[in-house]
Amino acid sequence: MTGAGDAAPAAATTRGASLLVAEDDEASRVALARSLERFGYRVLEAADGEAALRLFQTTEIDLVVLDVAMPRMDGFAVLSRLRQTSEVPVIMLTGRAEEVDRVVGLELGADDYVVKPYSLRELVARVRARLRRRPAEPPPQRNGDGNDPLVYGDVSIDLRAREVAVAGERIDLTAREYELLAFLARHPRRVFSREELLEQVWGTRFQDPATVTEHVRRVRTKVEGRPPQRRLVTTLRGMGYRFDP
Repeated sequence: MTGAGDAAPAAATTRGASLLVAEDDEASRVALARSLERFGYRVLEAADGEAALRLFQTTEIDLVVLDVAMPRMDGFAVLSRLRQTSEVPVIMLTGRAEEVDRVVGLELGADDYVVKPYSLRELVARVRARLRRRPAEPPPQRNGDGNDPLVYGDVSIDLRAREVAVAGERIDLTAREYELLAFLARHPRRVFSREELLEQVWGTRFQDPATVTEHVRRVRTKVEGRPPQRRLVTTLRGMGYRFDP
């Protein structure tokens, strides 16, 4: 961890948030926890995956900083368990920079990925961005109150229930996958770059654009089918993505 003295204090809108730092290396964990506390956060610590899950189940947690390599239960296993019941933001920490590790984390529902050694300034910025994220912008007004279901062929997006159905069958999407699809569907035929989607759906630009690529792939697999039975999200090389009803 580097840069402990060069970050600005956390914004008032994120002060007081409860963070869970799960890291088996005591020196790194304590240093990170004390640093985050300086920015106004309440920090709980866990030295292994099982302890992290126990704390999460008994305490209100706003964001999790989760190391991949931990004893008893690694970070991937912890993330998988968390995603069974919660969409709490999770930032993964790893000493490995291999693409496969990032893909696994994103597949399991991680919101961000930081490779050690990391800059405290960058990590705090990512934490703040995650905590102050707001829902995607509201849809343009339609005939009703702006929340009428969006129906494109056999695909229906229920904006009130936050559910997606294909040919009458509900599709199991994560909260982020739903938000991405709904945002694109609210703006048909408009092209959005990966950076624009990070800002609109994730609420930050301090994140790897590959996050968008992976989430688009997962949405396509679930909604368009494999092999594709319909094509709704179009990739425009060098430009971004577009919803084509």
